[in-house]
Amino acid sequence: MSARIELRTAPHVKSPRTVETIMRTVVLSLLPICLFFIYQYGISAAASILVVTGACLVAERASTRAGGQSGDIGDWSATITGLLLALSLPPGFPLWMGAIAGLVAIFLGKSIFGGLGRNVFNPALVGRAFVQAAFPTAIASYTPSFLPGRFGEFIPSSLALPFMQPPATDAWVKAMQIDAIASATPLSQFKFEGVVAGFDQLLTSLGGHLAVGPSPLLILACGLFLAYRRYLDWRIPVAVLGSAVVLGWALHAFDPVRFADPGFVLLSGGLMLGAIYMATDMATSPVTPKGALLYGALIGVLTVVIRDFSGLPEGVMYAILIANAAAPLIERVTQPTPFGRGPSSKVRRATYPLTPSYISREEHHAVVPEKGSFKPKVNQ
Repeated sequence: MSARIELRTAPHVKSPRTVETIMRTVVLSLLPICLFFIYQYGISAAASILVVTGACLVAERASTRAGGQSGDIGDWSATITGLLLALSLPPGFPLWMGAIAGLVAIFLGKSIFGGLGRNVFNPALVGRAFVQAAFPTAIASYTPSFLPGRFGEFIPSSLALPFMQPPATDAWVKAMQIDAIASATPLSQFKFEGVVAGFDQLLTSLGGHLAVGPSPLLILACGLFLAYRRYLDWRIPVAVLGSAVVLGWALHAFDPVRFADPGFVLLSGGLMLGAIYMATDMATSPVTPKGALLYGALIGVLTVVIRDFSGLPEGVMYAILIANAAAPLIERVTQPTPFGRGPSSKVRRATYPLTPSYISREEHHAVVPEKGSFKPKVNQ
């Protein structure tokens, strides 16, 4: 007998979509968003993306070679972490701080839990939360978009040396005088000054010199592509955005002066990027359909609550991290009921006790009275 029998563990039927394929597709969907971010802020944004992503890849490679985790830079997961982390940081964020954020994102947000698929929290948000706590002044410093000369000169703070004040060139000071109020984000303007940015400006991020991130419209288009390819659970972003809009509408109807309108809630800050790319992380989100809806609704509600009732203008990062921590519990309480375990099955078992399969239906009804006149007993 020359034939060989191979014994392997499950799964025996495998999908053609591998981890590498999914991650690579997500990276490709992020490229238009990164290019738009570079178009907004110039070479400083490009340098930030390269440095932060490079730091994530170095940390991933070091963790893999040390034997502390499974996976490698070839699975593209560290690249996704670096791109998302860079997009969540201000474009003028010092590059050395961005490198620290990338290292922390991989080492503390991923490797410490065992590697790919084992992390509890979204690694990109772990890195951002660390630098927000460590460098609060730098991460709160924003730059107006579409400044002239952005492709020929760095934002001075980008090239600041560690623990040193960045030098401000004459050209940069002149460029910053375009619009003084534009150096604050729309959320900060509304939170502390009561200024509401226009809907069309927020939708495309093309109007004026607002200190905003990539266009929510572009992010939504890339997210629809991933949903069409079934590389993300559409329930999560729909629940995040829907719950945020509903709660924002209710608060705005209660007090239009204090609370922003639903359109501003939806398009401002990092809600769109967080809902589509960060909340849908497969390793940190529930897999049950009801759990995905509950998980997304929790993020949307927490985002609005933090924005409106705390001292912080933005709350997407903390909302997603809190929901990540609650995801195992959400998944546990939303498990689907196995077939035959529902309430109706209990009624059927109480009305018609189990009988041997060789007893006919007529013999069964001759022994078991009709419903309502039978009191179940333990089978002998």
